[in-house]
Amino acid sequence: MYLPPQFKGDRTQVAMLIQEHPFASLISVDDSGLPYVTHLPLHLEERGDQMVLLGHVAKPNPHWRYLQARPQAVATFLGPHAYLSPKVYPDLARVPTWNYLAVHCTVQATLIEEPVAKDGLLKKLIGDHEPPYAEQWRGLGEEFAHKMLAGIVAFELQVSDWQCKLKINQHRPEAYAAMRAMYAVGNEEEQALAGWMDRLGMGTGSNNP
Repeated sequence: MYLPPQFKGDRTQVAMLIQEHPFASLISVDDSGLPYVTHLPLHLEERGDQMVLLGHVAKPNPHWRYLQARPQAVATFLGPHAYLSPKVYPDLARVPTWNYLAVHCTVQATLIEEPVAKDGLLKKLIGDHEPPYAEQWRGLGEEFAHKMLAGIVAFELQVSDWQCKLKINQHRPEAYAAMRAMYAVGNEEEQALAGWMDRLGMGTGSNNP
């Protein structure tokens, strides 16, 4: 993606964004050479310096076959995003923009077919979103679990490269105070951007973070 240097995030921010916004777009190439996209939650696992994304699709979804044939893919994550009015600037010769946070990961896919490994992967996703459900899942019985596991194809996506874009007008310090004040009283997305301004050290002063 287009990534001006003032908007470039770091490895820690990559992990933070993925964990806070795990609903991804997984993009592969189908058999006709066109992009094929599946929207799904992914679990981030950090193994030393290596980042691995874990997920699964329904068996009827052909995406797993594309991953098998062409293991390189892209997973994108979109964080909070919102419109920004030019009213935040001290002068009128300005234009509106859209602020947003995004991560793009280039990945290498490996399918997971062994039921025990698939069950372990599902438990990690459950742990991300509803830990108490793990007990209910175990209580459904082995026969039911095997039937459900047979209906999905799981995979590991090893991250070979990443880009992280944090576009919150970092290059416009004259607007920090008004922008943060506007976002702080806005909707959920805008309030999240105000929180990220604080994380990035974009206070209400007139200096760059």
